[in-house]
Amino acid sequence: MLTVNSDQIKAVIQNLYNLIVQSLEYQGTLTEDAMKREIQNLTRNLANISTTAPSLGIHLTEEVIDYVDEGRNPDIYTREFVEMVQKANQNLKGKSEGFVMMRDVLAERISRAMPELAEDVEGVMKRTGGEGVGKG
Repeated sequence: MLTVNSDQIKAVIQNLYNLIVQSLEYQGTLTEDAMKREIQNLTRNLANISTTAPSLGIHLTEEVIDYVDEGRNPDIYTREFVEMVQKANQNLKGKSEGFVMMRDVLAERISRAMPELAEDVEGVMKRTGGEGVGKG
């Protein structure tokens, strides 16, 4: 279905291009008739697109639509979004690694300070992905 719409969009672009060329090389009645036919083709192609477009199911966020409405490049939006996600992932990775280090240090200190809890600490370490007290 997407390729059909791609072909329809190409047809509209071709119609517009033909109209530009015809207007630049205007030669009276012949050009006027050709332009009328081209405008009819353009109208028909736009109508075809408007009937098939809703079936595509493409959803754009309001933010993307506003971005394009402001005359900004959607590729830049995509790049900025990817960079933002990468930064957020790095931040979360740092926090996750920090919690792992805190867990390991806390387990080690609890085991040293209260040896009677060492077995419980080992169980917690195993359940949370740790290697055990003094092994990491």
